[in-house]
Amino acid sequence: MKIEELSPVAVWKNFHALTQVPRPSGHLEKIQAFLLQWGKNAGIETWQDEAGNILMRKPATKGLEGRKCLVLQAHMDMVPQKTADSPHDFLTDPIPAYIDGDWVKTHGTTLGADDGMGVAAIMAIMEDKTLKHGPLEALITADEETGMFGAFGLKEGELQGKVLLNLDSETEGELYIGCAGGIDVTASMQYLEIEPFENRKAWRVTLKGLRGGHSGLEINEGRANANKLMGRFMREAVLVCNAGLAEWKGGNMRNAIPRDAHVVITVPTRSKSKLMKLVEECQTLWNNEFATIESGITLTVEPIEMPESEAPEEIRDNLINAILGCQNGVMRYIPTIPDTVETSSNLSIVEIGQGEATFSLLVRSSCDSMKMFQAISLKSVFTMAGMKVKFSGSYSGWQPDVDSPLLAAMKESYRKLFGTDAKVCVVHAGLECGIINAASGGGMDMISFGPTLMSPHSPDERVFIPSIPKFYDLVRHVVEQGVK
Repeated sequence: MKIEELSPVAVWKNFHALTQVPRPSGHLEKIQAFLLQWGKNAGIETWQDEAGNILMRKPATKGLEGRKCLVLQAHMDMVPQKTADSPHDFLTDPIPAYIDGDWVKTHGTTLGADDGMGVAAIMAIMEDKTLKHGPLEALITADEETGMFGAFGLKEGELQGKVLLNLDSETEGELYIGCAGGIDVTASMQYLEIEPFENRKAWRVTLKGLRGGHSGLEINEGRANANKLMGRFMREAVLVCNAGLAEWKGGNMRNAIPRDAHVVITVPTRSKSKLMKLVEECQTLWNNEFATIESGITLTVEPIEMPESEAPEEIRDNLINAILGCQNGVMRYIPTIPDTVETSSNLSIVEIGQGEATFSLLVRSSCDSMKMFQAISLKSVFTMAGMKVKFSGSYSGWQPDVDSPLLAAMKESYRKLFGTDAKVCVVHAGLECGIINAASGGGMDMISFGPTLMSPHSPDERVFIPSIPKFYDLVRHVVEQGVK
């Protein structure tokens, strides 16, 4: 069976179409053009705003014009992560999705079900001529994954609706009424490089095979962070081999747990055997430490040409110490909901070389004061290393409203459709709901929900096929029933 033949066909055919259009964050021209043309072909009023968002509007079924306008919302971009050996080009290549039992997966890349499934459901609703509904709007935002820029750029007045269904959650049967806020922390410095000392050889040390994943949804699982592990290796390489540091590259997305990293180092010629032994020891140690979480961590070393320059010893040591010393992972759980993460940080990107060093981290918290405390704590560590620290992209969490009319309607719909109660939750991941509400002047009633996805933001991303009919049935039911 082909993906576009799965049930419900209305959703899967649109999702398959999306997999054929390159849409990595920051490069959305092709998907924007595709959605504009799709809307035109479907006879739906469709336009692009100044922030790059795609909006659609569908009038109410005759006789239902008095209902509240309902906004369906998802984001068009996807996280471009791939395995080290994948030849995939996210700027030009379609996603090689395939069916594996109850799952849709892909070969060595992210799948884009986050949030392609939400976009596909919106397309299915907007083109369905059999539904009886009130006024409908669609908001498909740009560059959610890199900073929620589309949501931040939404102008007041673009949307008429005050009831919003965010289709960007990852567990079917859960209704989200709140989420964490976030802030980007960027530490940087410039330094004068030095020539490597004589009688040394250069080596590239590569770490890969980690699971990576979503830094909000999976930060509590204790998955290994490639930058933190490489920091451990570098500390020992300096102590054991007097290693110099010429280059470091780890991670490439602010909201993904980094799954690979590499460094270019120089070591005295006589220290070759010590380096080989250290690489082997680290690989064995880390596979033992993460035996129940990770599998197949590999650390390899290969000789390369001698670089022209490297970091001075003091700078090298300061940077390594900063990487080792910065908080990574869960900082605190919500005191009143002990199984839900409140505050975390993710050392997502490290780039060192050519006289510059840049570290990028995403701090998340459902408590604004703890969010800033965590950010300031990180700033303290990096400042001691001589780095300049910038905060950007700060947004507050979405505060729950347990008395929401939309929540009551959706709980009733779920119970009628499936004979069981939906779980009402808050999520540690960042959602666009609070930002869209603020951009629209406030007063929105909002719920986030979606099908079941696993390991978004990593090449292990997959979508659970049996969850899609339930997800779409719920969307349809709420659209048909409306909200009082």
